[in-house]
Amino acid sequence: MRYLVAVSGGIDSVVLLDRLVASGEHELIVAHFDHGIRSDSADDAKFVEGLAAQYGLEYVSKREEMGINASEDQARRQRYGFLQAMAQKHQASIVTAHHADDVIETIAINITRGTGWRGAAVMQTAGILRPLLDMAKADIHQYALKKRLEWVEDSTNASDAYLRNRLRRRVAMQLSAGQKQAVLDIWRRQLVLKTAIDEELAAFSQQNEYSRYYISHVDEQSAVELLRAAIVTKTQVSPTRPQLARAIIAVKTARPRATFEIGAGVRLKFNLRTFIVETP
Repeated sequence: MRYLVAVSGGIDSVVLLDRLVASGEHELIVAHFDHGIRSDSADDAKFVEGLAAQYGLEYVSKREEMGINASEDQARRQRYGFLQAMAQKHQASIVTAHHADDVIETIAINITRGTGWRGAAVMQTAGILRPLLDMAKADIHQYALKKRLEWVEDSTNASDAYLRNRLRRRVAMQLSAGQKQAVLDIWRRQLVLKTAIDEELAAFSQQNEYSRYYISHVDEQSAVELLRAAIVTKTQVSPTRPQLARAIIAVKTARPRATFEIGAGVRLKFNLRTFIVETP
């Protein structure tokens, strides 16, 4: 199996790479993306390149000049765009260093933004492997110290400009080990439920037309999930919950031949008993 290992140079990705090398089970390619957000980020790229050479591994990288005002979301999209392009080029699976504390932080972020049940079913993305999800940050530190690994510290991790950094400190101060474990238990249950729900929704979304009667008479949460599945399947666009709530009202009340604009170029077109999902 060929793995494209995302390595930033931080302790998490350095530990990930060392564990994968130690397993000796896979062909590894080290991938580094330099956002160009920090003035010293080129030093991180040199460190990772040297690390790849130390292990005798192929190294691929890309630098962009995103600047200090780049958002977390912009940086994430650019990084994953690079990783996906490299994975396709090398016919490899992407491997990232997300760990158990990242799971808790991501759930916390989703809660602050307002989320449904999917906000607790995080870190499950097709084509991306995350073998450290069962490791806490403390375990990663212990491993790195035991193996005498070297890593670099990202200065932006201390900045309050990023939501994840602010929540990370709050989680560390306010949640006990038992509470963190409870969150992880909920997360694991939600992953199992998500798989089962997505399998049911896939059967519904194989149709070309959808029943207005059925959507109108199931409970609201089920109606939202069914409509979301239909839209994502047909358009790859994931509407917000407010957009879906308004669309459900349209499904119940719109006249035949009417259309309803959901957003992002997606619309519903209604017949008397059914509707279809369209994009321009």
